[in-house]
Amino acid sequence: MDPRLPQTIDAYLERIGATRPVRPDAAALRELQLRHLTTVPFENLSIHLGEDIVLEEEALLDKIVAHRRGGFCYENNGAFAVLLRELGFRVTLLQARVHGDEGRLGIPYDHMALRVETDDGTGPWLADAGFGDHAQHPLVLDDRTDQRDPRGTFRIEQAPAEGGGDYGDLDVLRDGAPQFRLDPRPRALADFRGGAWYHRTSPDSGFTRSPVCSRFTTSGRITLKGHRLITTVGAERHETRLEGDDEVLAAYREHFGVRLDRLPSEEGVGVSASIG
Repeated sequence: MDPRLPQTIDAYLERIGATRPVRPDAAALRELQLRHLTTVPFENLSIHLGEDIVLEEEALLDKIVAHRRGGFCYENNGAFAVLLRELGFRVTLLQARVHGDEGRLGIPYDHMALRVETDDGTGPWLADAGFGDHAQHPLVLDDRTDQRDPRGTFRIEQAPAEGGGDYGDLDVLRDGAPQFRLDPRPRALADFRGGAWYHRTSPDSGFTRSPVCSRFTTSGRITLKGHRLITTVGAERHETRLEGDDEVLAAYREHFGVRLDRLPSEEGVGVSASIG
């Protein structure tokens, strides 16, 4: 074990404003996920800044803890998995395919989610700190009934075989609309490199089209897309156009704690990008 890891975990907890839980139970998991969602942004800025994305635990912790950044699902959930394991939770990485327009499924390893076991006999839990606008609290993975959450009503159900379901795949729905199809087989962090490369390089990936930085608030979300600052509170949405680079850089600092010395490019990213 890296001798610096205990100190890194303490710094991680400080980063998200959490205290070390007494035990790895469901209440602690719920609190940790909420604090992660409200402090660590879901963002694709590395893609538009020309930065490497390295799917290795040390690199993820360095980005999110030391540099106080966020990331997309592979980064946020990859780092969150390390935090949970070091706090005594049993964590398995799971791959999922996102339901897109007209129900089309994305590529394999489109999304990373976490299966988490606690020591209080509840769960197992589906935890996710990297899907953007999704459940505020972990979901019970084996529950096939409606699960009510502050962000909607969620349901996990068996995927239909005729719709591409296999290996006991599960569809995760929000307010009746399918969000992603989950493969319950355990995966390793390195398995997600192909999906991360696709989302960093492909013109078909939404991540390459424009920079986005977003996080939960106690009552909604706050999102910065290029020069547009968008806040939502319940069903209300407010958009502000920011003028000038300095105003945008200040918004990154003020609303997301992200300190940049230059703006991410708002142009699409070409296929020449690389990934670690």
